[in-house]
Amino acid sequence: MSKSYNVSVNQNFNFEVTEEEITALDTVGLNAGEFHLIHENTGYKTKISEADFHNKSYSVVVNNTTYKVSIANELDKLIKEMGFEIGKTKVVNAIKAPMPGLILEINVTVGQEVNEGDNLLILEAMKMENSFDSPRSGIIKSIAVTKGQAVEKGQLLVEFES
Repeated sequence: MSKSYNVSVNQNFNFEVTEEEITALDTVGLNAGEFHLIHENTGYKTKISEADFHNKSYSVVVNNTTYKVSIANELDKLIKEMGFEIGKTKVVNAIKAPMPGLILEINVTVGQEVNEGDNLLILEAMKMENSFDSPRSGIIKSIAVTKGQAVEKGQLLVEFES
């Protein structure tokens, strides 16, 4: 059985391409990412101008026109059918103490909207100050500690609304 790929161009045109069709293309590599391609007796100058290998998406210039191309193989199609998405990560809803320590500062309040990277609190552990920045944007649901409080490893510090 031949491997096939779903190819989406500009999110408007979808094609299924087999490995045999790909290998049958008459292409000549010119420079890094540049090719001359002949298809049905017509020549095309092509260049891959941007590549996001993780998301399998590319910007391809064909005869000075840029196209956004996404490619999915059989595994990608199966994962999507199962309701999962590649590259999606679990959303962090709580921050816990990674080690025992003392809360030196709390820089947020309950109900406050924070952005990814905003400083939430500072924990002193082993005579070092550890700054905790927000791993995501969201709203602070609860703060389970107070300034000056000693905390244990794994203890809940801050919780986000879902």
